[in-house]
Amino acid sequence: MSNIPPITCLRCFESVARLGSVTAAAKELHVTHSAISQQIKVLEEMIGVTLFVREGRGLRVSEDGRLYALQIRECLGGIAEATRLIKTQPKSTELVVAVLPSFGFSWLLPRLPRFQQLQPHISVRLQANLALSDLTRESVDVGIRMGKGDWDGVEQHLLFHDETLVVAAPHFNGGVLPQTPEEIISSNIVFNMESWQPWCQAAGLDREVPRIGLCSNDSNLVLQAVRLGQGIALERRSLVHDAIQRGELVQLSPVIAPYPYPYWLVLPNRERSETKQQVFSSWLTHEVAEYLNKLDHGSKTVR
Repeated sequence: MSNIPPITCLRCFESVARLGSVTAAAKELHVTHSAISQQIKVLEEMIGVTLFVREGRGLRVSEDGRLYALQIRECLGGIAEATRLIKTQPKSTELVVAVLPSFGFSWLLPRLPRFQQLQPHISVRLQANLALSDLTRESVDVGIRMGKGDWDGVEQHLLFHDETLVVAAPHFNGGVLPQTPEEIISSNIVFNMESWQPWCQAAGLDREVPRIGLCSNDSNLVLQAVRLGQGIALERRSLVHDAIQRGELVQLSPVIAPYPYPYWLVLPNRERSETKQQVFSSWLTHEVAEYLNKLDHGSKTVR
């Protein structure tokens, strides 16, 4: 590859062509004005093409230079992306799991010690985000998503369907908890982004629940407000089941409503999964089965 100019020359050239100034390029690259000029001179001599037209004390990129700069910019971007990918590539002993903050905090995190006991050589890195992670671009090994399961570019496996119920802290309202559906919807509610309509329909109520008061798009914040006694909330069972079992939260009514978006395990679409992915997938499937078995055998506080 003897025809490839030095990367320093190319970076200096691209910067001047993009910024239109040697001074600005020198500032961006943290070098001197003369160093930029010298690198451009070396590049022009090497390729035998005039890249800039000298006009007074300034430079104007030539037509050949403009086209060359576009190609060099794309190539430098490719190098930067390749470097980012190799730097963020998970190690064979590190498992990167993309997960919703609420599910990661309330369901996955309490169960992870069992995985780490079984696989002490694998380090787990949780990547929590409300936004959908790009498994390939972000070098994620596995993802746990909530939705309809219609994503492109991933292998997906259904984990389980969820449902919603109303919870409160035991000390809410001085311990005098609402019980009937009418009392519940008349209480101080901490809202998430979900609609109360399916639950109201299941409770036989033909009423709208006005969204007045505290609201958050993060169920972790909603449930913390509930724990602090600031109100009641309609939340997914997967997020409150363990807290109910510990006595931190109370299910106020046996009324439940199906949640429209199940949980999925997703994997990057690759020719084959790595051992660490297969091990985690198998463990997670077992944990889901245990969780659902407890629900089926009446472990819910109120059903």
